Amino acid sequence: MVTERRVVITGIGVVSPIGIGKDAFWQALQEARSGVTLVDDVIDLHDVSAKIGGYCRDFDPLALVDKKRARRLGRATQLGIGATRLALEDSKLDLNKINRDRCGVMIGTGIGNIEVLLDTHSTLLEKGAGRVSPFFVPMFMPNALPGEISIEWGLRGPNYGTVSACASSNHALGGAADAIRYDYADIMVAGGSEAAMTRLTYAGFDQMGALSRRNDVPAKASRPFDKERDGFVMGEGAGILILESLEYAQARGAHIYAELAGMGMTADAGHIVAPDENGDGGRRAMEMALKRSNLCPDDVGYINAHGTSTPLGDISETRAIKNLFGAHAKKLAVSSTKSQIGHLLGGAAAVEAIASLMPLELGILPPTINLDTSDPECDLDYVPNESRVMQVRVSLSNSFGFGGHNSCVAFRKI
Repeated sequence: MVTERRVVITGIGVVSPIGIGKDAFWQALQEARSGVTLVDDVIDLHDVSAKIGGYCRDFDPLALVDKKRARRLGRATQLGIGATRLALEDSKLDLNKINRDRCGVMIGTGIGNIEVLLDTHSTLLEKGAGRVSPFFVPMFMPNALPGEISIEWGLRGPNYGTVSACASSNHALGGAADAIRYDYADIMVAGGSEAAMTRLTYAGFDQMGALSRRNDVPAKASRPFDKERDGFVMGEGAGILILESLEYAQARGAHIYAELAGMGMTADAGHIVAPDENGDGGRRAMEMALKRSNLCPDDVGYINAHGTSTPLGDISETRAIKNLFGAHAKKLAVSSTKSQIGHLLGGAAAVEAIASLMPLELGILPPTINLDTSDPECDLDYVPNESRVMQVRVSLSNSFGFGGHNSCVAFRKI
């Protein structure tokens, strides 16, 4: 019989449009800064209506990734390797003293290194098959990042990638936590990364009518739960968390941010992209996360919402919260980090998990910026426009994705 072990977070690494590293990211959240700008200077969007996004302009891959290796890595992998380096440094793990057979990697992405596919396809059409790089497949494949992390640091434990749209990195966090919980590993590197800001992906989302076209005021474009919201804003970035068993972390005297107490995941089994109008799948995912964590709805003080700034999605999530939490829903603080960084797709859940730890670690709630006009169907406390000092012991982080994937992770202060 295997006794379930408690899982804690001991390291955080983030590369985001508003800051690189945990401290810079949290500071920008507190200051309610937006990382959304015009991005048509770095992406060819000449025939696409939406020209804004959350681009990691301050990211220098050579500052965090070996120069020779960086040339053979797609951008999402570069972002993820950088975030992993920051997370390992933050954890203060001595890799020379760990059993690397007991340290694994689980990373989520929605699309992978799509720019590698597009560039290589152009090479094929223009110059022929003989000019296609032999590195194309290992650079493009969605599981490149967990493989590259394991190689970079010699981590030989459980290793795989998760691909479930915007829920991808929550699924990775849940799988990694279970690997520790059921004694497949003592330490896991977990999270997600995405760098899908290409003309093709912009065109696809824009043709669906999913993107905000508020190009005249980019910083105001992502406005979850606001009555005037008109779609989500593309973003990129990576979030990596170091997970350990509670006993392992305590034995080495690690700083513990919080316990990853449980995770819930469900499917809508409805429309491939539209959410259930009453948020039933999201409600069940949150309910499952609480059950797995041995928590009650009234224990929760803060929810980092999926909150994409889409007309249907924000209403659906609001209803899901109200249906699960009842009267307590009015006492909850709820906010959307996407208001500041845009939607990081497969990397969103990991970066938002890191935002969800800020209330537990610092006692400060991240805000929902650009919430200027109340929507009568979105009537919760969304921490509008300014961060707030508030002590929280339990936070949830929601991520729902195309395909009807719903996920929620629960964090508890130790």
